[in-house]
This record gives sequence, C-alpha cells and structure tokens, in this order.
Amino acid sequence: MASNGRPYRTFEVEGFEIFVGKGEDDNDHLTFDVAEPHDIWLHAGGGTPGSHVVIRTRGEEVSPTVVIRAASLAAWYSKARSAKLVDVHWCKASDVSKPRGAPAGLVELARFKNVKVAPRG
Repeated sequence: MASNGRPYRTFEVEGFEIFVGKGEDDNDHLTFDVAEPHDIWLHAGGGTPGSHVVIRTRGEEVSPTVVIRAASLAAWYSKARSAKLVDVHWCKASDVSKPRGAPAGLVELARFKNVKVAPRG
C-alpha cells in the first residue's frame, strides 16, 4: 500500500489499481476527479459512513476476485469495520452523482449491485 501524499490509499490486485479515499473531501475528489466513467466504484451500503473505493479498470473486464477484494476494503474503511459481513454497493463510476448542495462525501447511485463481504484491510 502506498499513498505518496495523495488523498487516497492505493492497493493492487491482479494488476488492477484500487484507490481508497481518506476522508469526505478526498472521497469527492476520488469519485469525481480521479475515477473514469468505466471504473468501478464501491461503498459500504445502508447509509454507513466510509471511504469511497475505485477500481481503475482501464476499460478491461474485472474478475469477481478483484471486486470482492475491493469490496472488503470498502467494508474495512467504513464504520461497519467490526461487523462480520457488510453490504457493499458497487457500480460504474458513471452511475455516481452528487446531489445539488450535498455535503462532501454524499452521493447518489443511478443503479448498483450489492455484495456481502467480510471487512479486510
């Protein structure tokens, strides 16, 4: 894991970079400035506060293993970290939007899938 002064943590799984936001403003930056439309975006579900997570896909198909690992990071870097299993929502970054006037870190999803994972850092 290396962050090199960036507002997000970086992991690598099966050749894919996974970015994990460090705070509310950093989450917005990651989601709306760093993520590309075809990247995969993840976040703990159920309104649970936590980091935004992005898998940089470069337009390639991502294996379920990579999605599960990224989801486990989203669960770990959330307020649900102590739970045995956490619902994590995931979608294309292009399906994430910012409601007008919403505070930093708050987003809306046009559509998403759900996966239940154990938190793992």
